[in-house]
Amino acid sequence: MLLLVSGSPRSDSANSRLLRATGNLYPGEVTEAGYLANLPIFQPERDRAPWPEAVLQWRSDVARATALTFSTPAYLHNLPGVLKNALDWLASSGELSGKPVLVFSFTPHPPRGDRARQSLLWSLQALKANVVAESPLYQQEVTFLASGDLAPGDQQALLQAAVDLLP
Repeated sequence: MLLLVSGSPRSDSANSRLLRATGNLYPGEVTEAGYLANLPIFQPERDRAPWPEAVLQWRSDVARATALTFSTPAYLHNLPGVLKNALDWLASSGELSGKPVLVFSFTPHPPRGDRARQSLLWSLQALKANVVAESPLYQQEVTFLASGDLAPGDQQALLQAAVDLLP
């Protein structure tokens, strides 16, 4: 199962759209982690039983996933708080260790997103994820069809090649 993880809490965001379109390129089951905004703020002293239901769901979905795809916007040159908070909830439990992941920043134009993507890569490295591919993507270069799929072209080919690296 491929788990799609958007840095944006909005289901209609550009990053969420990109993830869904990328998920359509994957031949297996795809699940969207669209509940990250429901996770409580991480505090180490709260990381013990009984865990909040949203935390249990997040950890379970990551554990079940054979691979994950992350796409993030940039908020003040960094990760959105909702994504950083979700990653913090995985620090002590280890579900992301060894998992193959794709990492994208999806912003309006270069160089926006570079620092956010780098921050995400550092967090994933700390969590021992296996980053198999990463790339900046820009909204001005990606075209979606009315169906929500990616329009044929260089960006679709790049994303297909990245998805093909996943189990």
